[in-house]
Amino acid sequence: MSSLKAGSIVKVDRFEVARCSSMYKITDHSFLIRFISITIIDEVITGAREINLQSRLDCSTISK
Repeated sequence: MSSLKAGSIVKVDRFEVARCSSMYKITDHSFLIRFISITIIDEVITGAREINLQSRLDCSTISK
């Protein structure tokens, strides 16, 4: 398994879905994903430019 990098986009295959135990629960969701020995994590996009959604909203407001 390769190391994960902050801000990267990854594809995850071969993992388990399980019910969250009330003990050690870190989320309000009732399910969790569990990485197992056959889990595959592949980075999909590297070095992609960030999309500034605020500038698109400003342009659409101006054109009306």
